[in-house]
Amino acid sequence: TFAQAIYLILKGELPGERESKMMEAIFVSVIDHGIAPPSVIAARSVASGGNSLNVGVAAGVMAFGSAHGGALEDAMRFIQEGVASGRSVGDIVTDYLSQKKPIPGFGHRYYKEFDPRTRRLLELAKLYGFYGKHCRFAEEVEKEIFKQKGKRIVLNVDGAIAAVVSEMGFDWRLGKGFFIIGRVPGLVAHVYEELTTERPFSKRLNESEETQYTGVPPRDLPPEIKKV
Repeated sequence: TFAQAIYLILKGELPGERESKMMEAIFVSVIDHGIAPPSVIAARSVASGGNSLNVGVAAGVMAFGSAHGGALEDAMRFIQEGVASGRSVGDIVTDYLSQKKPIPGFGHRYYKEFDPRTRRLLELAKLYGFYGKHCRFAEEVEKEIFKQKGKRIVLNVDGAIAAVVSEMGFDWRLGKGFFIIGRVPGLVAHVYEELTTERPFSKRLNESEETQYTGVPPRDLPPEIKKV
């Protein structure tokens, strides 16, 4: 399968049935998240400019960054280094919160009580035997955040995937790669839809309703400039 091939080229060994099923679930969980993410807006906007499918998809991939798409790498590093450090989860969370630093892999714009993708991935991790110290660490961090802040900051899908692939032995430097592999099919679908159902140059802002000028007030040009 495609997931088996990905596992092989990233780890240099063939996966067993458990690894294959876990990889399939991971890629399915990030394949798309609607029309709102920056990568989709970028992909469809570039396609709207009269570009081909590959150019639009490339634009979408280029939109991945620390706030969108890159969180998986940061979460993998946070979890792997946190587990390896031997420090208590409480101390680690305290350090982040006291410095007002966001904890990678936690929090979501829409999911405030729980991320349904996280819940399902961790269920599958337990089913396939990939729920170990990294997954426990991630869930303990979620509980500790609530304990210290009195507010729920959910373990999001990036954090869940980070915990599971860390359990599977993948290096954190592959984090962005997992997201790219899983999300590109979604970008292909969006760009194809843009090219086949929308008019070119249709992805424009309504300047009067969607923008607000915040610069200096209008001014008259000096007389000497007006003459020119």
